[in-house]
Formats: sequence, structure tokens, C-alpha cells
Amino acid sequence: MTVPAAFNAFRIHNDAAGYRGGIETVSIDELAPGEVVIKTAYSSINFKDALAGTGEGKILRSFPLVGGIDAAGHVVASSDAKFKEGDAVLVTGCGLSETRDGGYSEYARLQAKWTIPLPAGLSLRESMILGTAGFTAALALFRLLENRQAPELGPLAVTGATGGVGSLALDIFSRAGFEVHAISGKPEQADYLKSIGASQVLGRDALATARPMESARFGGGLDNVGGPMLASLLAQTAPYGNVASAGLAASHDLGTTVMPFIIRGVSLLGIASAGTARAIRDEIWQRLASDWKPAHLDRICTREVPLSELPQAFPAMLAGGSLGRTLVVI
Repeated sequence: MTVPAAFNAFRIHNDAAGYRGGIETVSIDELAPGEVVIKTAYSSINFKDALAGTGEGKILRSFPLVGGIDAAGHVVASSDAKFKEGDAVLVTGCGLSETRDGGYSEYARLQAKWTIPLPAGLSLRESMILGTAGFTAALALFRLLENRQAPELGPLAVTGATGGVGSLALDIFSRAGFEVHAISGKPEQADYLKSIGASQVLGRDALATARPMESARFGGGLDNVGGPMLASLLAQTAPYGNVASAGLAASHDLGTTVMPFIIRGVSLLGIASAGTARAIRDEIWQRLASDWKPAHLDRICTREVPLSELPQAFPAMLAGGSLGRTLVVI
């Protein structure tokens, strides 16, 4: 297949005219170098994408760049022997929309070392409903299990449960045999949260304590918001339980004490999905296509948008107005 001379992409600038993003016509030679060129089928909107697209967060390291930290599609050209025309592939993170052009483009040029062949058991659409959010949730489970987390320790709490990472974590964790409690400030979404894996839905007041230690209520969990809620979750985690930290939707601060760590042996695990080593990345995508594949992907995908609607979708996500996952149809 021949790449057209020009195609559409959502490109972000920061120059004398200010910070802005919008649909532009670009050529393949304007994109960051890479061995694999794909015709993009889908991308997604993550919190990081909304920060980058609006300028609310310092995500991009150079300008201009095409946005979108996720991409999935079919190979149209490759100088790497591992990929041939027609192969279905995906990339999440790995510098997309940070140091190199991302997935919000009709065609994308990718580095072969980070390009993942689509695992059997996933469609391209499903891979981008998962995207970075699903990969992050699965990486959290991977690290929890690596540190001997077990259902017998108690339920896993998931904060920011109605968001993309939170929603997929509920599904993935419950599939893996854990009881999962959703922590959410949206009581009107309780039915949605229970339908995708939560056994209980708790308000934010469940993690409102300011004391350094509380009665153990959870076996551990996944925190997507940071700040006081993460500190409270640590204070309520059972002995030798683990809390994975994956987000800062509320705050990047963490005010706590060492008491949960030295009295109960609680572990705080950092989840940095963008730079995950290739071997672990491959293993997690295989799990997401098999025993960890969420059972409710179509329910979690609550919105589909074309490139042209990205500017309207970003502010809603930053304001906490999104639910589940938003798929970008290229």
C-alpha cells in the first residue's frame, strides 16, 4: 500500500503564537523517524492525552508533535524484517506524544522495538479500548502479584474507579480472582461500576481519614488520584498488602508517615507504564488477550470520537466528566 502524500493528524504546537492543537495536513516525512509505518485504525484518550492536548500538563518534550499516546493499525511499510505489510500491530506509550509523533494521525511512523504484534484474542478495536489505561491496570496487577498479593489478604480498592484505568482495573482484577471495591465520587454510577466487576461501591469518604494508621480494611489496591486518598488507602491496608500508585488526578502530593510500611509491612508500588521493558510489555499484552482480558470492554467503551472531536473531549476528561474509555476512530 502506498502512503498518500498528505493526510490528517491532530498536531500540537507551542511557539510565539501560543500553545494550540488542531487537525492539520501532514506528510510522512514530517513525522518522527521509525522503521514501521501503519495506517492507523484506532487510538484512545487517556488523562495524559488530555493534558497534552490542552497544555494543562507539561507532557510534550518537543514541538510540534502529533498527539496520542496509543496507536493501533495495519502495517503499510516496514524496513524491519519482523513486520510485513498487512500485519496488525499496536503501540502504547514508549514516547508517543512526548518525544515523538503519536497516534492521532491517519498514518503513523513507529519504532520497531516498541511495536507489538496484535495478540491473538484481541481485535484492533479492543486493543485500543484497553490502550495505555488497560496496560496500566494490568501492569499494576502484574506488580501486585509479583509482590505476593493474594485474595486472602482482603479486597482490593480502586480509586478513580469510573475513569479508564479504574474501570478496566475493576474488570481485570475481578477476572484474576480478587474481590474489588470501587472508590468513587460519582454515586450515580454505582450500577455501572458493579456491572464491570466491583463487589462494593464506596464513596470518597471511605478514604477520608487523616490519621497515619487505621483499622485494616483493604488487602491493597490501585490508586489513580494521589494526595490524601492515597495516604488514607495506605493507612487502611492489611499487613503485607500492596498499593499500586498509577495516577495523580487529584494531586501529585503524598503526605503520609512511615507507619504503614514499618508496622504492617505495606508496600507502595510505582506503576510507570510508558517505559515498561519490552519483555514485560509482551507478557502483559498476552495476558490481556487471554486470562486477563476484560469481560466488559464494550460497556467500558462509553464514547467513540473522530479526530475532529478531540478538542471537545479533552476538557471534559480533565474536569472529571468522562466515564470509562473514549475510543478515537481514525
